[in-house]
Amino acid sequence: MKLLYKSSVSLGVLLLMAGCAAPDLGPLAKLHGANELAAQASIGKPTLSAAAWPTEKWWDRYGDAQLNTLMDEALKLSPSLKMAQARVRQAEAIAGRAEAASAPQLSLADKNNRQLFSGHGTTPPPVAGQWKWVNEATLNGSYEFDFWGKNQSAIEAAVGITHAVEVDAYTARLVLITNILRSYVRLQQAYQQLDIAAATLAQRQRILELTQQRVRARIDSAVDLKQAESLVPAAKVQIAQINEAIALSRAELGALTGQGPDRGLALARPNMREARTTLLPSDVPAELIGRRPDIVAQRWRVEAAGQEITNAKAQFYPNISLTAFIGMQSLGFPNFNDAASRITGIGPALSLPIFDGGRLKSNLAGRNAEYDYAVEQYNATVIDAVRDVVSQLLSLRGIEEQRSLQREAVATADDAYQLASQRYRSGVGNYLQVLSAELQKLASERLQSDLDMRAIELDIALARALGGGFAPQG
Repeated sequence: MKLLYKSSVSLGVLLLMAGCAAPDLGPLAKLHGANELAAQASIGKPTLSAAAWPTEKWWDRYGDAQLNTLMDEALKLSPSLKMAQARVRQAEAIAGRAEAASAPQLSLADKNNRQLFSGHGTTPPPVAGQWKWVNEATLNGSYEFDFWGKNQSAIEAAVGITHAVEVDAYTARLVLITNILRSYVRLQQAYQQLDIAAATLAQRQRILELTQQRVRARIDSAVDLKQAESLVPAAKVQIAQINEAIALSRAELGALTGQGPDRGLALARPNMREARTTLLPSDVPAELIGRRPDIVAQRWRVEAAGQEITNAKAQFYPNISLTAFIGMQSLGFPNFNDAASRITGIGPALSLPIFDGGRLKSNLAGRNAEYDYAVEQYNATVIDAVRDVVSQLLSLRGIEEQRSLQREAVATADDAYQLASQRYRSGVGNYLQVLSAELQKLASERLQSDLDMRAIELDIALARALGGGFAPQG
């Protein structure tokens, strides 16, 4: 009873001393919402849809079965995704350690030492001055009471980081998907350019043949012939460059799927559908913070940083734990199992930092700074996310205008070609005019192809900016 009274008094003194703990270090940074950013005028009034958030397999809308197969292979085999999954398991293990630290601890200890006891120490005869075996086996238990939330905050901080790393894994998935789509678009574009380059080469060869005939007829000069001859190898160089681009895109796609470059050799010509009319969810930017994995991951990091502050504040308060043990102890083995060799003990352990040279205060200041950094990083991520969406929208609007104008240019070039052909068939014009008009038509078609592929790339970029199918959990 006397011991219990002394412990209670000690506890009261410690609690009284704790009243001056955890200093106030000033206000912390504030989180910003996407709706606080002025973006409505830039977003404008696009076609809205309540269901326009990208789905999990949003690349299905391009209607290319080969692309779907590549995606399935990449999501199964990519080392980058496996690395992200390993980071998740690592974070889960750290959270598990934090949770285990708050649970009751139980351990078994066994000590068997042969010891020479001092003849002039506290040990009385006949043990004094003798070599004896000291045998001890105990079952030890301890539990730290978490009155101030130190252990719980450590758990929640670790869990927050785990959630952030889990979302980071989706970000890695989105990066992989986007890279595959971009490479696949480049491959399709290269094939389209190859068609146009082959047609251009055929036209230049016909121009050369016609020029040779005209030189023999003394209609054109040797200069005209040299000019016509120079156009043919230039067209062949362009075809060689395009074939190189096709080979590089194939090898890149093989690597992105987690396989060797030979996987790319098996790819057929891509056949992605043209980008559809752009739809924008009606709740942007309100729900953008829950749809972008980079924003969600950073929000979890802010939560974890907040829990670290709670943990740092709790360290100003006393640590209170209960320890106990039970076991056997004897001098020599013969008496080890006797009931009289039994030992047991139980008692509280209390500690409170009184003077540490400012270590705890500096630790709290550091945690506050880390929280402010995490908050501002979150705010910067939100700003960049809204900018990303707006940028893709503006580019999509611009490309649609460019495509519309280019379609007019293609139609005009085609009309010029048809007119030149008609004049040639009527005997009014010459064939060089026909070939020149067709070259202009091919150049217009080449630019139209580039703009069409650019539209698909921007559609991909918008889907990525909208989270790429990421959906908030719970």
